[in-house]
Formats: sequence, structure tokens, C-alpha cells
Amino acid sequence: MLTNSVKTLSQKNVLLNGEWKENKDGKRITLSSPSTAEEIGSIPALSENEVDKAVESANTAQKEWKNTALHERKQLLYHWADNLVDNKEEIGYMIMQEVAKKKSSAIDEVVRTADLIRHTAEEGCRITGDLLTGDSYNGGSPSKIAQVNRVPLGVVLAIAPFNYPVNLSASKIAPALMMGNGVVFKPATQGSLSGIMMIEQLEKAGLPAGLVNITTGRGSEIGDALVTHPGINQISFTGGSETGIRMAQKASMVPMVLELGGKDPAIVLEDADLDKTAKEITAGAFSYSGQRCTAIKRVLVKEEAADELVGKIREKAEELKIGQPEENADITPLINEKSADYVQGLIDDAIDKGAKVITGDDKNGSLLAPTLLDEVTSKMRIAWEEPFGPVLPVIRVKTKEEAIEIANKSEYGLQASVFTQDIDSAHQIADQLEVGSVQLNGKTSRGPDHFPFLGVKQSGQGVQGVRYSLLSLSREKVKVFNG
Repeated sequence: MLTNSVKTLSQKNVLLNGEWKENKDGKRITLSSPSTAEEIGSIPALSENEVDKAVESANTAQKEWKNTALHERKQLLYHWADNLVDNKEEIGYMIMQEVAKKKSSAIDEVVRTADLIRHTAEEGCRITGDLLTGDSYNGGSPSKIAQVNRVPLGVVLAIAPFNYPVNLSASKIAPALMMGNGVVFKPATQGSLSGIMMIEQLEKAGLPAGLVNITTGRGSEIGDALVTHPGINQISFTGGSETGIRMAQKASMVPMVLELGGKDPAIVLEDADLDKTAKEITAGAFSYSGQRCTAIKRVLVKEEAADELVGKIREKAEELKIGQPEENADITPLINEKSADYVQGLIDDAIDKGAKVITGDDKNGSLLAPTLLDEVTSKMRIAWEEPFGPVLPVIRVKTKEEAIEIANKSEYGLQASVFTQDIDSAHQIADQLEVGSVQLNGKTSRGPDHFPFLGVKQSGQGVQGVRYSLLSLSREKVKVFNG
């Protein structure tokens, strides 16, 4: 049942050069709830000319901001974090409406974001320079001294995804500001309302005019103008691999941090604790209906353990509540029906080629029941393509070497899980997997936020995580003193 607050449309404007503005031609994009299909609000559809003004504004404000003392930057971020917590219910409710995330998880996202911002502020104060002596290395001398400082890059283009519209936006914006940069923020279209609400709280915290500018609109219409703009000095993007690759080609020499797709495997050996394994895999595969780059997207299990593991995952999957985010359901509608149709297409392809449905395969619009497929083979699309939905394929293997080979054949390399009670085998497998992170006896997961987070191959480039993001959003500058 919708509450009255849902029925009140949220007509948001954008922050450009320190003012909340409607775009000049009045063109807007109407947003609807994935769970109810009812309109929830609208955002401006900016023009390329307005993109120019956003970048220009950020560049102008950044020239003063880069000289602001660290403790002042820190205070701004702390006030922002406090404001987010004070408004967690309102912002969380908008996340729930906008991306169909269950209410408790949506509110948790806001609180987690505040924690990330505070940690970023603290860690930013610990990013210091170096003083190096020349000694006699390669023509140096003790009187030659290098002062190595970290300086801002300039203006950062922060492009966020729909699935964590607040957290994955702030994880780009907060370190950019802490290191003295200006920001042009491009939220996901479905996620813009939440993103704008987040920036409203930043402005109330005392954000200098013009330092952060919001550019809303379809990526197909303003994406190229943003990515190729000469006033952009770094791009931080989270989204699909195909989009990220195209963006990297267009951005040329502009440094980028890309967080892209994944096909994260869970490798299960015959000696694994199958109760714990099933619990971790179920949570890893089906949390937020599988709409996470770090979701477990395939299980590679030794044949000796397969029957028992499949049975245990089935039990846990069938305990998940299917419904609407307003009901705090575990499995909620996907972001749109196109995404749901794609996931169903992968399921249908697997069934046609001999996969066995253990549970699920029930679609109602964009709501899909959690689906567990057994006897999946490498000939099926689901073995290789990223579904971004609640479906988990099980591939039975004869040896751990076969599991490693299948895992590494993927074009992706984000994360992997290994489940075994043999620590030597766990390390051996982990060392051979071509991924950014390996979880031992735990589900694939982004956090904690201060851990390095990265992907290889088509899963991304660059490293995130609080300290790593701060470093990526600054550069070394050297002054050499010759005595």
C-alpha cells in the first residue's frame, strides 16, 4: 500500500554554479517506481550547453577550494555525514521508491554512506607528502632535496550507478572534495532523485558555491559531452563493462577509475562446511535481487558435494521473501522490465540447453523469483554473461583445476569466493584466480569500505577504497631544492 508521501511527486532541480535551477528549455525526465509503476518525480534533462556551464563552474570554484585548509574540508564532510544521518529515513525512502531496494537496506545505505564520508575525512588528513634526499644516487648529492606533495587533479566527473545511488556517489564525491577537487556529478537517471537529495544535504553543510555541480539527463544525450569535455581532469565511473570500455576510448588521456561488471564465481570443494557455504552463497547471490557487481553469479562445485549443496541452497532460497520493497521483501522487482526480460532470456536459454530448474523460474513483470539452476554447462549463456538479477547457475566440476580454468575463462575478473576447510587449498586456488579480490569461506562483497576494491580484465581499472580513492584523486608534485 502506498503512503501519501509516495504519491507526492518529487520535482527536483539541479545544482549549477551554486544555485538550484531548472534547465532553460524546461525539458524534464519523469521517473517511475520499478515496484509500483507510478510516477515518483522528475528531473531536468540538461543540454550540452548546460554541461559546459557545470564544468566551468566547478573549475572556477576549485581554484579557491584547493587552497582551503584540510581541517575545513574535513568539517564540511563531517557536517554532510551528520545531515545524511539526520535525514536517513527520508532519503532511504526515496531510494526504496526509486530503485526498489527494500526499506531497511535503503536506510542502511544512507547510514553506511555517512560512515564512509567520516572515514574519508579522517584518512584525508593523514595523506601527507615526503621529503627525499638525493644522496649520491645517479648523480645526486646530499644537498639535493625533493619535497613531494600531493595536489588535486582539478575537476572530477563522478558517474554513479542506479543500484547504490547514494553510497557509490559519495564514495567518489567525498574523496574528490577532501583532496581539493571540484566535482561534476552525473547520477544514474533512475537514482537521480536520491542523488540530488544527498547533494542537498551537502549544500546545507556549507558547500562552497559552484564546487559541486549536478548534471542530470540521459547518458545517450549528454554522456559524450561530459566524458570528452576538456575541463574534466579525472573520471570515476561505476556501471556496465560495455559502457566503461566505450567511455575509456573516448576519454583518451584523461585518467579514469572504472568499476565495471563481474561474473563472480564461488568455488566449493568437497570438504567445505556446506551449511555455512549455502548461507553465504544464498546471501551473496540474491541480496538486492542480484543487482550487484559483486553478487555471486555462478557456483563451481566439486561433484562429491554438489547434490548436498544444491539442496541446502534451495532451502535457503525458498525462505526468501518475494514482494515489494515497501514490504521489506528480500527479492524485489528489478530496475526495469527490460532487465527482467534479459535475465529470463538467460534462464530460458539454459533450460533449452539442458539445465535443471531446482527452484524459481517464475516471472511477474519485472519481479523474478530467486532461481537456482543445476547441471549448467559452458555451452549456456548463463555460464558467462552477467545477469544482474536473481538467478544462480551451478556448474559441477571434477577437480579444483577445472574450477579454476572455468573461472579464469571469463572476460570479467572482479571477485571470487573459495569454500574449503583446507587452508592450503584455499590459498593455492586464490593465488591462481584472475580477479581483484578472493573471499575465503565468505560471500563476495564490496566492503569494508577501507579495503582496496578493484577488478581486472573487463571488470575495471584503478583501485577504490577510502585511502586508495584519496590517492587516485590526487597526484604527486615534486619540488627539488639544489643546495
